[in-house]
Order: sequence, then C-alpha cells, then structure tokens
Amino acid sequence: MTTREVFAELQGRLAEKTGQLTNSQGTYQFNLTGDDAAQYWVTVDENGARISEGTILSAGVTVTMDAQDFKELAQGRLNPMTAFMSGKLSVAGDMSMALRLQSLIG
Repeated sequence: MTTREVFAELQGRLAEKTGQLTNSQGTYQFNLTGDDAAQYWVTVDENGARISEGTILSAGVTVTMDAQDFKELAQGRLNPMTAFMSGKLSVAGDMSMALRLQSLIG
C-alpha cells in the first residue's frame, strides 16, 4: 500500500468518525521520510476532518517518521507511544494534540 493510499483510506475512516473527533481538533502535519516519502496535513474541526497533500505552516503538531513506520501505525500494527519511545516517531508542537494521535489515526 502506498502512502497516498493510506491517507485516502484514512480520509474514509475519519469521515465515519466525525462525531468522535471533537477532542482531536486542530491541524496535524505529517512529514514522512524514506521510501514513498510524502507530506500531508490533516485539519480536524467541528465539520469533520480534511486531508491535503503538502505542508501547512499553521500546524499545531508536526509528526515526522519513516513512511513505512507510518503505514504500520495507520494499520494498527504499531502503537504510537511505542513508536515515540523507540524514536520511530518524532513530534514537535502541542504535545496534548500529539497524545490524541491514536484516536485520530486508529
């Protein structure tokens, strides 16, 4: 599965969770490195979630990780806290938003 396909699948999952995303509001920047590298941002607000390719300057939190590790994370095979503690996931910005990453992606 490509990074693009993972984010397309994530968009569908987020659309189904609109009412459950209230506590995850904000803008998340994903900088994925390595093979199949990409940059995406996700904005969550009262109207749901939107995913766009590229970068956004107003992100509340920026997540940097290898694209393959992100795919594992998005498919539920890698725990975000484990990824963070092992150095596979780097976070900059609002740590409270970062802690809500599991509910956003999972």
